[in-house]
Amino acid sequence: MKSLLLKPRSCSRVLQGHPWVFAGEVQDLLPGSENGKTVVLRDSRKRILGSGVYNQNSKIIWRRYAWNKVPFSMQFIRKSIEKAIQRRPVETCRRLVWSESDLLPGLVVDQYGAALVVQALTLAIDMRLPAIATILQELTNAKAVVFRNDASVRKLEGLETYVGTFNDQVLEPLNLDIDGLSYQLDLLKGQKTGFYLDQREQHALVSTFAKGGAVLDAFCNQGAFALQCAKAGAKSVIGIDSSDTAVQLARYNAKENRLEATFEVENVFDYFTNNRDERFDLIVLDPPPFARSHAQVEGALKGYKEINLRAIKALNPGGILATYTCSQAFSMEVFEDLVSGAASDARRTIRILHHCYQAKDHPILLTMPESAYLHGLILEAD
Repeated sequence: MKSLLLKPRSCSRVLQGHPWVFAGEVQDLLPGSENGKTVVLRDSRKRILGSGVYNQNSKIIWRRYAWNKVPFSMQFIRKSIEKAIQRRPVETCRRLVWSESDLLPGLVVDQYGAALVVQALTLAIDMRLPAIATILQELTNAKAVVFRNDASVRKLEGLETYVGTFNDQVLEPLNLDIDGLSYQLDLLKGQKTGFYLDQREQHALVSTFAKGGAVLDAFCNQGAFALQCAKAGAKSVIGIDSSDTAVQLARYNAKENRLEATFEVENVFDYFTNNRDERFDLIVLDPPPFARSHAQVEGALKGYKEINLRAIKALNPGGILATYTCSQAFSMEVFEDLVSGAASDARRTIRILHHCYQAKDHPILLTMPESAYLHGLILEAD
């Protein structure tokens, strides 16, 4: 088992427990023959800091999965998957494995009934993917495994992107009940892995503010926020998304659930501009990430502030804004500060009702801020 050595007087976050090491933080890189294999990390005094998977083609060359000297074997992987499943409540739809949070760097597994959607985001996981798929089927009795390996981060690992099924299994779009509503899911082409599982708890929470009110669901995707609000007794519900495919799916879901909601294809920024006089009792802002890297943060800050400003201006007195960001580059403090700036520019008094995070089946590592990627605020406006 080869070793990496941190540079002398290193300030690497790994010394405070973070599971990542970057190329510039070590004395010498290992040869490409070690890519995807177990590598031990040591400080400059050669004390062990843990075992991790290595890839010299990635900026993140080392990702810890254990604090001691342990090979990344199929036995270790199986045991880690078993423990991850045990941590989750027994539900039809859930996240089963969440990467570093479950000591499996780069492995993401979501369950939708009898189907599993798997993402391999690191070389180490990709090299072992068929064996991992077999283990997952054995442990869950899943009838199908979908590989959603279309995430752009695979390219940073030197991996190709593709979508397919394990052993060329045939998979048709399916209808599943999620939190009391029926949704048609396309696990091969849908957003993320087919549904925004990380927002399930928020769908339920936000709907408690909807009864009797006029609701706007901006960036509505397949309509989960909108439909839960309609089910909760909203007076009117409008969903807006720039994707025609998402809007068609939202309309289908509304019809299947016999709920009254209007869905339109439009850019959300343009919608607020073209409907300046419209007022709502509840607005949901759940945009895609405006910043996928720290280099995009400055532009994203302006975008988030502007969309929140327009939403706050469109609230009735006493109205509720549920606003979210899934940009890893933002902390809750940064997000709260930019929304505060939007409220000040709108000259509205805003009270915080809830700080919101991703669902509990997407666990957050205390030493890894990046694992807390979804931040939200539920606010009340005077």
